[in-house]
Amino acid sequence: MLKTKNITGWGRALSAEVSLSRPERISQITAERPAIGNCRSYGDASLNDAGQASIMTRLDRVLNFDLETGGLEVEAGICIGELARIFAPQGWLPAVMPGTGFATVGGAIAMDVHGKNHHIMGSFGQHVLEITLRQNSGTKTVKPSTALFKATVGGLGQTGVIVSAKLQLQACRGDVMLVTERRMDNWEMFLEALDTSDAPYTVGWIDATAKGAALGRGIIEEGETGPGLVPKAAKSKAVPFNAPHWALSKPIVKLFNAAYFKRVPDMGRTSVKPIQEFFFPLDKIHDWNKLYGKRGFHQIQCVVPIENAPALRDMLEVIAQSGLASPLAVLKRMGEGRAGFMSFPMEGYTLAIDFPNRAAARALIEKLEAMTLAAKGRIYLAKDALSTPEEVQKMYPEHNVWLTQVEKADPDGNLVTDLIRRLNLRKQ
Repeated sequence: MLKTKNITGWGRALSAEVSLSRPERISQITAERPAIGNCRSYGDASLNDAGQASIMTRLDRVLNFDLETGGLEVEAGICIGELARIFAPQGWLPAVMPGTGFATVGGAIAMDVHGKNHHIMGSFGQHVLEITLRQNSGTKTVKPSTALFKATVGGLGQTGVIVSAKLQLQACRGDVMLVTERRMDNWEMFLEALDTSDAPYTVGWIDATAKGAALGRGIIEEGETGPGLVPKAAKSKAVPFNAPHWALSKPIVKLFNAAYFKRVPDMGRTSVKPIQEFFFPLDKIHDWNKLYGKRGFHQIQCVVPIENAPALRDMLEVIAQSGLASPLAVLKRMGEGRAGFMSFPMEGYTLAIDFPNRAAARALIEKLEAMTLAAKGRIYLAKDALSTPEEVQKMYPEHNVWLTQVEKADPDGNLVTDLIRRLNLRKQ
């Protein structure tokens, strides 16, 4: 049974009226409609306006697990955070985890997500051993050595419905995190810290309101798993209503960022945290996207090559001068790892920042995307809601190789979504 509902991406700036089904068994999955998970992509990747979609979240079973090797087979609708909760006490973690535990395995494959350890472990798809796809021609098992695999991982759900997957988990030393936080006083100091860090997991928070000598200041977090008593997790909270427009005004954001920067002592600090708190810090605030008000927000996440790092500094200057920044701005070092033709990562530095959905912010993001393209970088399609076909197809040089596989797998265009139409990725 299909039920029509208005759904949004996580940014809540774009929405769609979609007729939804909720399969509970693999046998109920059809390849005639796109598959979606928890709609944690920020823009329109999971939207299909005036069309249909299958919500996969009830297909969340663990099918097989080898405690000795860490080999795991799961249905596509299970969440990454649930895998961490189940398997960390047994000495295993998903090798790559994005910033939210609510991302499903199917979504993590379709976006080839990355995490705080990309500089070491690469992208999620590099730890996928096998994918089971439902296509109109039937069910197909896809291996990493094939072009279809590379078109599926990071492929935006266009090669078939991801039914299940076999993953290689990573051994961990325990189910707590030992986390060190240090303040970085400026951009140059931050990049040096990222480049020289030998921690398994590294992420940086940037004060995007800072200017002048303080431009690029922030906090670097370095973490590693370890044994010990699991600290009591903070109670989950919820944002009960849309925040008023002034809640993220320039003076408030500037004050918040200054206080957040100072929360770490001059000499830094080390603490023990639950795994979920380190990897998915915002998940404990349910509906935190309401903080941006009823109009929602946009995020731009870009990556530029190492040699073009000055371009990111230039972007930060533009952002700081605009007065539009929110408190959420993240900087990470990325390695070479990517598993698909349309995968986002490249070796370099990635910056992600949120902006309330306003005309001035949309114009700013357009400028930042142009700067990214000029720096030979690319934007992350899991976060995008504003880019154009011309920009994206220049940023993803293997687009035509991906398209060849997609047209073979879904010749009738059943799996096309709003993002695919907006960016003209299928050229229909």
